[in-house]
This record gives sequence, structure tokens and C-alpha cells, in this order.
Amino acid sequence: MKRTMLALAGALLLASATPSLAERLSPWVSAWSTGLVSADADKPPPFPQGPFTIREVARLTAGGPRVRLRLSNAFGTTPLRIDAAHVALSAAPESAAIVAGSDRKATFDGRESVIIPPGAVWLSDPIALPVKALDRLAVSLVLPEAPGLSTQHRSARTTTYLAAGAAADAADLPGAATTLMWLQLAGIEVDNAKVSAVATFGDSITDGSGAGVNRYERWPDVLAERLQADPRTRGLSVINAGIGANRLLKDGSSPSGLARLDRDVLSQPGVATLIVLIGVNDIGMLSREGPVTPEGRQVVVEGLKAGYRQVIERAHGLGIRVVGATILPFGGTKTYRSDADADADRQAVNAWIRTSGAFDAVVDFDAATRDPADPSRLKAEYDSGDLLHPSPAGYRAMAAAIPLSILAPAKGR
Repeated sequence: MKRTMLALAGALLLASATPSLAERLSPWVSAWSTGLVSADADKPPPFPQGPFTIREVARLTAGGPRVRLRLSNAFGTTPLRIDAAHVALSAAPESAAIVAGSDRKATFDGRESVIIPPGAVWLSDPIALPVKALDRLAVSLVLPEAPGLSTQHRSARTTTYLAAGAAADAADLPGAATTLMWLQLAGIEVDNAKVSAVATFGDSITDGSGAGVNRYERWPDVLAERLQADPRTRGLSVINAGIGANRLLKDGSSPSGLARLDRDVLSQPGVATLIVLIGVNDIGMLSREGPVTPEGRQVVVEGLKAGYRQVIERAHGLGIRVVGATILPFGGTKTYRSDADADADRQAVNAWIRTSGAFDAVVDFDAATRDPADPSRLKAEYDSGDLLHPSPAGYRAMAAAIPLSILAPAKGR
């Protein structure tokens, strides 16, 4: 009896000293992230002679009392040295200026500089800067020299500033060169256990081809604004993992969707829901690989179904709900094959998305954007001009088509 009582007392003591699951899980959640690709070796970003400062702007979709940076050397061929990093509130769109008094120094294990090995990601220490959802955050990095091969997002549709010299804390960067890429910055996280993230995963339609620069017109941008406008969904952030020309099944100018899913989505903290809109390039680009045959078309259609199942299983293994989105019409585009056979393949894939039951929920972007008079084509007002990518009005229609009830509610993690 005495041994039993001692064992019970020891178990109770151990239980009281062991943190609960909720206490052990991280309070950090992704408030902004981007899909990453390698720079072209023969077309590097326009880096100045070192040392130089990169100042890039990201619009957050969740707030909190502290932020931290996720920096990446995923595609680097040499160690990436960063001599200083600062964050501040961005003063205005299309400006390198920061809000006075908001500048904060970032550190890495207490040091101002960090060396990130090739292929690696590095988190900064927490930075005490209170931010709100839809705030724009300016991130400034000082590099002593250009990376061996930069890790970037090539279609940021947001201005990044490149200035000679170490000026991470500068109030402005007059005369800086500009580019429309995010460079070495993979994500920004906020300290907020009450927020969960909705990840949007896809190609140029999620990346926002056809949207304006510094205007936040992509459908994930508009979705984030919808969520913040409704008190019931303000505890949801939205992160954009779209990459132009991306295919689910094959590499091209970027790694395939299946190859990059872990890095760009599943490793992001706090993701509770994943919206999958990818496949149009798998269907369309078949014509770039040689003659299109019935057998080749079937391989693509069945491959997409199998690929979606892989995404679902991998996400479900982490407790993430997966929403399937139907592929938009692209009839008439000159980008790649867009004939009746291509539309038949698209319709076959969309029928599977709608009826297979594989996804936890479905968003019908096809129904929201197609021309009723010709369902193989986008509505005229939703077309950016190439019969493939939506216009800003089309992106608004896509965001409006998402029932907010299918998105996982915010939860303490």
C-alpha cells in the first residue's frame, strides 16, 4: 500500500510539473508567407555592390504583441550572411519610408548577425513590435555581398528597395533601386495563440497575375480583408503560397506543388485550413511536351486526382483541413492549349473535386467566374485580358465565393 501511495504521489507530482499540450505548443502563427523559388543563375536580382540593404514590405493578416522573421536560404549554394535586420511599420504604399518610432532591431540568438547554411531556414528572436492585421511591415536586411544564388519570390507585386550601404534603420531610402521580388524573406509570424492560418496553395491565379502592384488585389488579399471585416473570423490569418506557372505534378520554373508543399505550406506555424487551387498548368502545358494524345490527357487527369489525394493525406496527417477549389475556365487563351479537349479535361478534374468526397469542403471558383453563355471561358469582366488570369474584379468574385463557414474557426493551440 505504501509503495502504491508513493507511486501515485510521484505520478501526481510529475503531472503537475509537466506542461499541458496547449502550454507546450507554440503560440506563433504565420501572418504572412510566400512561395519560394531559386533565382536564375544568369538573371540575378539587381543587387548593388555590397554591403547593401534590402527593404521589402509585407502586409500582415494577423496581429500580436511580437513578431519574428523567417529567413530562407533554401536555394542558396553558399552560406547566407546577414549583418543586420530591422523591422518597422511601412509608412505608405510605394514608399521605402517607415513610421517614425516603429523601427526595431531583429536579433538571432541575441546576435545582430546570422549565417544561414545553404538549404536552411532561420527564425529570428521575438521582436517586441505590436502589429495589427492588415498592417504593412517593412523588413530591412543588410547583406555584405550578393548571395551565391538568391532564394526569392519572383512576382511579389509589391515594391522591394535595394540601396547601397548598411541602412537597415534608415527612415527612408531615397534613390534606392527597386524590384518586384521578395528576397530571402520566407515568412513573418506573430505571437498570438488565438489565431489560426488559412493557407492558399496554387499557381499564378493565387499568386495574383493580373492584379496591380502595391494594391493587394489577389483573391487571398481580398479574402483576408473579408475575414477581418467580420468579428467572427478575425482570428484567421491568410497566407499565400501561390507561384506563377506552378504545376502540381511536374517541376518547371519552380518546384512542383507536391515537391514544395512541406516547405511553403505544411511547415508554416498555425495552419488549420488549406485551400488548394492548382492544376490548370498541368492540363494546359501538356501541349508544350509534344503531340497531345488521349493517353497523355488521361495521364494528366488521373495524375491530378492522385496528386490531390497526396496533398490531402499529408495535410490531414498534421490535422489540417483541406478545401478543394475547382479550376477556372481558360478557353481561348494563347498561353497554351485551350481547345475543347483541354476544357473536357478541366471539367473531368472539376467533377472529381466536386463529387469525390476527398476534400473536407469545396469552393466552386469555376461557377463563380465562368461566362454563362460560354462556360469554357471567363466572364468578360473577370478576364485580365489573356483569357486565363482573372482581373481584380475576378479576384474579388473568387474571394466572395468562399463560404466563411467552411474555414476552420480560430482556436487556442
